Amino acid sequence: MEIKYSDTHDFSKEQLQDLFLSVEWSSGHYTDKLVIAMKNFETVYSAWDNDKLVGMICVMDDGIMTAYVHYLLVNPQYHGMKIGRTLVDMVKQKYSDYLRIAIIAYDDEVHFYENCGFKSSDNASPMFITSLWT
Repeated sequence: MEIKYSDTHDFSKEQLQDLFLSVEWSSGHYTDKLVIAMKNFETVYSAWDNDKLVGMICVMDDGIMTAYVHYLLVNPQYHGMKIGRTLVDMVKQKYSDYLRIAIIAYDDEVHFYENCGFKSSDNASPMFITSLWT
């Protein structure tokens, strides 16, 4: 199987729902919002197994100094194929002139991001306000 990578911002509701729910992210229930969000991200790289969306990374940036990785997800059926690592490398290449690429990692995924070159901060903690959509 050959995984192909794209920089499209256009996804169907079904493609996004399948990918987001494969990793049990509740945002997969809000496909109308996800379709719009994908069009608004500065950078979106996706991984495809034929016509199946199997991975994605989405980045917001300020145009010169800081890029923030908002989403990185890979369908669990495709773990171990270096898809996540490839998507991170694509972002690192695009933003190589920036001062900082930031990401908030779930605790059980910190090792993956450390292996990609990210470092945890000793003096900063991620914080959120999460709204529940109805």
